[in-house]
Amino acid sequence: MNTDVRPSGYRQFVGVFRIVLAALILTAVVYQITDRLIHGVFRPGEYFAFFTIQTSLMDVVVLVAGALYCFRHVHDTKLLTIVRMNIVAFSIVTCVVYNVLLRDVASEPGYVWPVWPNELLHVWAPILLVLDWFFTQGRWDIRIRAAAWVLAYPLAWTAFSLVRGALTGWWPYPFLDPTGPAGVLGVVIYIVGIAAFFYVSALAVTGFARLWVRLRAARVG
Repeated sequence: MNTDVRPSGYRQFVGVFRIVLAALILTAVVYQITDRLIHGVFRPGEYFAFFTIQTSLMDVVVLVAGALYCFRHVHDTKLLTIVRMNIVAFSIVTCVVYNVLLRDVASEPGYVWPVWPNELLHVWAPILLVLDWFFTQGRWDIRIRAAAWVLAYPLAWTAFSLVRGALTGWWPYPFLDPTGPAGVLGVVIYIVGIAAFFYVSALAVTGFARLWVRLRAARVG
């Protein structure tokens, strides 16, 4: 791909959008940490164990990297496109799982998470990341098989969370707790179901990208 052509005004606008979104996500995380410090409930080992927090910090890094590519190049690299596909799929699953399973159980005993950063990280940021993927140009035409990469990080995070929970008695989410009402079988079912959802989400995200490339090529042709 030729990256010597000056990026379009639209692509540079997308770069600004990504910087703003990265700043909003980081602000939400900092606000949550600050609020926890004020209330004396900030436990870094637990806070940073949440999948949403880890992937939100990933979002910040990838959005900034994507913005820099928008400012300097017409096309993203293959690696950046695959990483972006992953964080978009993570965001879709985060949004759905939070709203279906966790919205009514997100608070901790004696402490309620601040509303606006929680909503931003679990609802609005995922929506904006999906829109960024759908409506921006310059993605690499990655193959469908690249969707399998989406399972690597969530499965590693799950394995770590289960081992940590077995050692400490603390799990970041109720559906990972084998001592809960659902038991071990329930945990297994949740893990398999959510893993499948990750993969399906990545397939949808990747499939849309490939379809969009072909539609644009057919229109130009």
